[in-house]
Amino acid sequence: MYVHEAGNADAPPILLLHGGGVAGWMWRPTLERLEDSARVIVPDLPGHGRSAAEPYRSHEETARKVAEVLEERAPQGALVAGFSLGAQLTILLAATRPELVTDAVVVSAQAKPMPFPQLTLGLLAATAPLARQRWFAKLQAKQLFVPDELLTAYLRDSAGTTRETLVASVGENIRFTLPAGWADFKNPALVMVGERERPLMRDSARRIHDALPGSELTTVPGCGHGIPLQRPDLLALTLAERV
Repeated sequence: MYVHEAGNADAPPILLLHGGGVAGWMWRPTLERLEDSARVIVPDLPGHGRSAAEPYRSHEETARKVAEVLEERAPQGALVAGFSLGAQLTILLAATRPELVTDAVVVSAQAKPMPFPQLTLGLLAATAPLARQRWFAKLQAKQLFVPDELLTAYLRDSAGTTRETLVASVGENIRFTLPAGWADFKNPALVMVGERERPLMRDSARRIHDALPGSELTTVPGCGHGIPLQRPDLLALTLAERV
């Protein structure tokens, strides 16, 4: 799994986990604003970006791989922040490897399984080739709030995503439920959701927050499902204050 490091090597570590269908490049606007306040560890998750040759199989397997990255690069633990699919992995890491997560920032995580997942995944598998079409990828990029300066990276990675990775990662995403260990996580945790996200996502944020006593919940005004790309200034400030 490809891993990029940036920032101040002597500063506290932050691990950033990207969402499905994108890659570590989605954190560039946040990294620019963090400057030297942290040592930032940014993996490209299996099946994505520079890790595209390694298929995405499951959240459980991916969380184990991410834990190995932390064991090697931040053995005393790190602030872990994730977006969407990466936010679900953040929850799973906090639940299963709490000694590696000093603080959890959960951004736009779905925590209510969708009904009829096989129907959704069947349609997704049938339409997967569309992801390689530039016009379709541009429409998807707009929904994810990908800025013009990152559009080339999104189009490249969208074209390189395999049907196997797409179906597996989306399947894990839409079936996700909170692991039992989340309620026992003792370190700080912040749950973030966009004001303009779908009711499913806002309900999920409330469910995640309610399941963990002492966690914080914040709704970001004016944002949809794209807080890291719509408000990188806010996210960078939030992370810098918590590290």
